[in-house]
Amino acid sequence: MKTKTPTPTPHIWLDETGRAWIDDTNIKVIEVVLDKMRPERWTADQIYEAHDHYLSLAQIYAAFAYYYDHQAEFDEEIERQDRMVEEMRAQSLNSPGRQKLRAMGLIP
Repeated sequence: MKTKTPTPTPHIWLDETGRAWIDDTNIKVIEVVLDKMRPERWTADQIYEAHDHYLSLAQIYAAFAYYYDHQAEFDEEIERQDRMVEEMRAQSLNSPGRQKLRAMGLIP
């Protein structure tokens, strides 16, 4: 079970690693932030709909508030994750599985 540390932001708590979560959900604040950062720039209402009303608008706005209060840390984490994804993608370009799919003409 995760240790919950409350924050000054309502609806948000930190786990033992310092990761911010939304109360009574299994959703991390960063997930809501990434929804907002989509190229389409989702609104709180769109995020509410996308999560099948699982999050309240209050929880979504609390996630936004927590992000803006800790924006540098979140942006750094997002950049780190993007770099990791790019490294993994580059490593997989010539994997045996991709080579086989190329040989079959299924991928370029």
